[in-house]
Amino acid sequence: MENEQPPTRPSMPIWGWFIGALLIFGIYQAVTRGGNSLFDALPKGTAEDVAAELRKDPPNVTEMIVKGQKVTVKVIDEITLFPPPGDEDATEEVVEAGGEFEWHKDPSVDGAQRQLADHYDVPSSVWDTVVFETPDNSTWATVGSLAFSLLPILLIIWIFTRGFRQIQGGGGNSIFGFGRSRARNVNEGDRPTVTFDDVAGVDEAKEEVEEVVQFLREPERFINVGARIPKGVLMVGPPGTGKTLLARAIAGEAGVPFYHISGSEFVEMFVGVGASRVRDLFNKAKENAPAIVFVDEIDAVGRQRGAGVGGGHDEREQTLNQILTEMDGFDKETNVIVIAATNRADVLDPALLRPGRFDRKVLVDLPDIKGREAILKVHARGKPVAQDVDWSDWARLTAGFSGADLENLVNESAIFAARRSSSSVTRNDFQEAFDRIVIGPERKTRVMDAAAKEVVAYHEAGHAVVRFNLANADPVQKITIIPRGRAGGYVMSLPEDRYLRTQEYYEDLICTALGGRASEEIFFGQITDGASSDLQQSTQIAQQMVTQFGMSEELGLRVYGEASGNVFLGRDFNSRGYSEDAASRIDNVMREILETQYDRALNIVRENRGKIDTLVDTLMEVETLDREAFESLMNAPAPTADE
Repeated sequence: MENEQPPTRPSMPIWGWFIGALLIFGIYQAVTRGGNSLFDALPKGTAEDVAAELRKDPPNVTEMIVKGQKVTVKVIDEITLFPPPGDEDATEEVVEAGGEFEWHKDPSVDGAQRQLADHYDVPSSVWDTVVFETPDNSTWATVGSLAFSLLPILLIIWIFTRGFRQIQGGGGNSIFGFGRSRARNVNEGDRPTVTFDDVAGVDEAKEEVEEVVQFLREPERFINVGARIPKGVLMVGPPGTGKTLLARAIAGEAGVPFYHISGSEFVEMFVGVGASRVRDLFNKAKENAPAIVFVDEIDAVGRQRGAGVGGGHDEREQTLNQILTEMDGFDKETNVIVIAATNRADVLDPALLRPGRFDRKVLVDLPDIKGREAILKVHARGKPVAQDVDWSDWARLTAGFSGADLENLVNESAIFAARRSSSSVTRNDFQEAFDRIVIGPERKTRVMDAAAKEVVAYHEAGHAVVRFNLANADPVQKITIIPRGRAGGYVMSLPEDRYLRTQEYYEDLICTALGGRASEEIFFGQITDGASSDLQQSTQIAQQMVTQFGMSEELGLRVYGEASGNVFLGRDFNSRGYSEDAASRIDNVMREILETQYDRALNIVRENRGKIDTLVDTLMEVETLDREAFESLMNAPAPTADE
């Protein structure tokens, strides 16, 4: 039986509590009404005095009212109620003429009258002049008073029973279930609808994990040739590339118990809880073998041990030790496959990555142009996409996009179409969505004066013209001076998939980024803060060229610092890896690269002043130019001085 949970005691339905309350109420009424003893519980002298007043002719009592647990007696003349015999400390109670006093008891009218007649010789004729009645709401008052008294008791009983059931329960949130795994078997009930047909752009990774499904379906095919399926498959790649999507596809295709849990769910503030949850998870998987265990974001618990943070009793280390033992310990015949995903494989413990634990490492990288086109088509299923949308063009334009980015692009395009109440998603919708994702939303409320708009136009024209005149730069796809996000305008390039980038390519990137600042300096003789993001981009590229790519003759081939750029606390903290002298030389070389490329940008702008002026005039008029209009303007003959 798959994923059998320990039985829990059924909770009592509400009608059970209602019947119990009525039963308690009935017992209470039977006890209190036993013997019709209205006056038996009262001091005898008091009862005799009241009876004497009733026997007078005419009676000195005008009214006796039975209401709930009280009997009210109203008198005409003053009477004295004597204390009970033997109670000398009790004080006499005097009822003034016209006053009243109360007997506390739960009476009935018939029983009270019978007792007064039998025990105190009160003639029945007295009831012709004395009103003896019970108000209509006395029963409901009694019920309300009893319910009010019993409600706290019932509430305490309910809280106690619920709390005890929680303690005895098998859930992960109960006290006794604190060390149990919170993994969910996603194949219980309806299986996930995601299949391998829904995964595109990562064909090599998909082939790797498809073998896992084939082994579970046809194990004899591998066993006959002495093959052993990998015990663990580690999917590594940038965020949004489809690692979790691949896991969902495996769950939908495998047809075996699929336990899904996040690495952070193992970690608690108490040492040993994570290890206990690991044991419980693998015990569940072994009981239902063959099975798959998917651990998402395993770097939360699988980080390197002995990194100087925590210690031997650190909770993460205890949990990691248990994972290592479960994956490759003395128990070899488990028939449980572990699949994990992370985007920080550089911080994982080496013992976790060795063969026998994670035998196979699957790289789920950013998709290429064919992969992006396939992903766009997958996410466009079921959407009314217009005929003017060319998937190959958008695949080329979205270089560097992950699968999640492409899904977001298609969804945002559909949202723009819905805003227009359109029945189909057009090319313009995709363009608006692309601009929103890459640059930011259009700032329609931002109004720039003519001077600021002109500065932005010259800045963007400088970027575009410098890019047009560089051999290794990507072509200009669009140029606009409409504000979006934090940008007053932008130049969009048409990137290409490059697997190898040369030093000249990086130098042209820096030169292009500095083209806007160069244009401001030449045409206005001053600079603004509009180039701040350009300077950050240029500095980052120059630093990578010098410290990571070995593109400096002065510094040589050595790598300075961590190549991944990700600092791991405990391993890289306060450990730069090079001296102060090397740091000074790095700064000097970076400065030289930036200054050289800025001089190139200045020269290109000076040589194309006329075309930049023409481009700015056009932008001030139409605000946006596409690739064809821009290249037509740049390829036109330059205006002469007479013109």
